[in-house]
Amino acid sequence: MNPFRLVPFLALLALLVGCEQELPTIKIGSPPPAFALEQLDGPGVRFPEQYRGKVVAIRFWADWCPFCHSEMTALEPVYSRHCDRGLVILAVNVMQPPETVRKFVKELGISYDVLLDQQGEVMRGYRVMGLPMTFIVDREGLLRARIVGESTPEVFERAITSLL
Repeated sequence: MNPFRLVPFLALLALLVGCEQELPTIKIGSPPPAFALEQLDGPGVRFPEQYRGKVVAIRFWADWCPFCHSEMTALEPVYSRHCDRGLVILAVNVMQPPETVRKFVKELGISYDVLLDQQGEVMRGYRVMGLPMTFIVDREGLLRARIVGESTPEVFERAITSLL
C-alpha cells in the first residue's frame, strides 16, 4: 500500500480524536443535526429545510476510502429507481478539495447531489468515525437508520423502501 494514501486517513483520525467538546448523541427516531453546505457544482443546500417530505440518505465519503468508489457506483441504480418517489442522496465529501472531488465524481458518473464538508464540521456533528457512513432520514425529518461501513444496494434499498 502506498504510504501517502494513509495521510488523509491519519489526518481524519487525528481530527476526530482531538475533538474534546461533548457532541450530542444522534439517536434513531430523533432529528439529525441541521447543516448548510456547498454543492460541488451548484448552489448551497440547507438540511433539513430544503428536504421536507423527502427520504434523505446522507452519505459521508472520501476518494481515498477503499469502499466508497464501489458503493457510490452501486447506489446509483437504486437512486435512479426511487428518486421520483422522493429519495434524495446527499453524498457529503469529507475534507477534500473541490478539484479532487470533481475528478472522482466524474469517473463514477453519479447523478445524485455531492456536497463539500471542507472543514469536517458536519462530519463531526454526525459523529462519523469511519467512511463510508450513511444516515437515512424519513419524510418527517427523523433518523431511521444508520449504515456503518460499506453498504450493498440490497441493504440500502431495504432501509429506504418502507420509508418511500
